[in-house]
Amino acid sequence: MTQGMKVTVKGQVTIPIALRERFGLEPGTEVEFADDDGVLHLRPSRKSHNGASPFDRWLAKAAGSAKPGMTTDELMAMTRGED
Repeated sequence: MTQGMKVTVKGQVTIPIALRERFGLEPGTEVEFADDDGVLHLRPSRKSHNGASPFDRWLAKAAGSAKPGMTTDELMAMTRGED
């Protein structure tokens, strides 16, 4: 996927949502840049994800989201993404 972007005067670019979702780039994710023989690479920082799998990142985000007094059915619906 190639898409042209302009760099702002502050040196910022907008990463397309499809790429953010594909690579798990959420607000606050640290990224690093690498120069590979004239090719610029952007990737999530190793310390940002600590080698965590997508499930581990989801679990960390979901931890503590259950409200006291929820029924088992309500809790299961929440974990399945049901409304």
